[in-house]
Amino acid sequence: MSRLSTSARLWWALFAIALLAINLRPGATSLGPVLAEVKQGLGINGTVAGVLTALPGLAFAVFGAVAVSIGLRMGLTGALAAAGIVSTVGLLARPFVDSALPFLLLSVLAFAGMAVGNVLVPAYIKETFPNRLAGVMSVYTISLAIGATGSSMLSAPLSGIAPGGWRFALGIWGVAMALATIPWIVLAVSDRRRRVPADPDAPRLSGSIFAVVRSRKAIALAVFFGTQSMQAYVQFGWLAQMFRDGGLGATEAGWLVGLTAALGVPAGFVMPVIAARVRDPRWVVVVLGALLVAGYLGVWLAPTTLPWLWATLLGVSSFAFALSLALVTARTRDPHVTTQLSGFTQSVGYLFSAGGPLVVGVLFDLTHGWTVPLWFLLASAGLFTLSGVAAARPGYVDDDLVRA
Repeated sequence: MSRLSTSARLWWALFAIALLAINLRPGATSLGPVLAEVKQGLGINGTVAGVLTALPGLAFAVFGAVAVSIGLRMGLTGALAAAGIVSTVGLLARPFVDSALPFLLLSVLAFAGMAVGNVLVPAYIKETFPNRLAGVMSVYTISLAIGATGSSMLSAPLSGIAPGGWRFALGIWGVAMALATIPWIVLAVSDRRRRVPADPDAPRLSGSIFAVVRSRKAIALAVFFGTQSMQAYVQFGWLAQMFRDGGLGATEAGWLVGLTAALGVPAGFVMPVIAARVRDPRWVVVVLGALLVAGYLGVWLAPTTLPWLWATLLGVSSFAFALSLALVTARTRDPHVTTQLSGFTQSVGYLFSAGGPLVVGVLFDLTHGWTVPLWFLLASAGLFTLSGVAAARPGYVDDDLVRA
């Protein structure tokens, strides 16, 4: 399959996008449910465990920043194939180590590959499917949600029944990533054989993600992506404890968090279509912000009264993740600008996701309650809404860069 026809190549590319997207989250989300077993197996303390839980956001930010340069050097398909290989090595190797340091280093390696995938897949979609953006972005975001939800739900049961326990439960995602990398290797080989020699007189493209800082829309989109990402990671890390401290049992609290995560699947159907077809979706952002506030108020003031409603409101507000990803492609024209915007948005955004849960934890420790942390989250909902409204405003980042 070294040479692909145009039609076959598009179908193969769609398959590759879906398969890789499913595997861009499990390396991180599969860890939480078995963290206690990992701590015991590796002999690590709570501080190191905290570093481990913060690693995905930090790695996505740091390595996402260099993804554009890697894509320019290797081509999008070559870079995505390499990212899959790197991530596979990290995911397959880390269950076989017996101490904290190599486990952390191999986790960084795995997350580095995922970070490059996070940034470059939307750019690849923009370049390969310019007339089918909404549909293909739906496939991408739905696949991300399936991977994140499925791995978090399967990790603990696999650890309980599989030989090797938590090591098998984590290592299996390395096998899945290896399978997801194969289609990208095929595409990379095909692209290499079809590649036209570069025009020596063509302007050299910048690999810096900060080239888009001149656009206010790009900055707004980075803050919007960051605040929604922060809310998601806070909910993954702390929402169950909020419900438990409010009077619910551990099992019910866990199911409620699962409900918020599962709502990412319908978001993948809806938000790319809205971003592509609704000229001015600012009202959508306002609605999502209101739902976020209402959900937190419910958790704060009446955690045992209709808790499923509060979890649902928070889950629907997380439709902002799919919307922010869709806006990266909908608010750019040139695929290279899409790549830069994707890198900038996600690098800045995942710094929020790494810091948010930490701030909430510190505030809880200092005040011994959820009142101050929830005030912080409600205030951040205001920034979420304001930045989202600015990001969703009609117009293109490309135009801002021309005027700057």
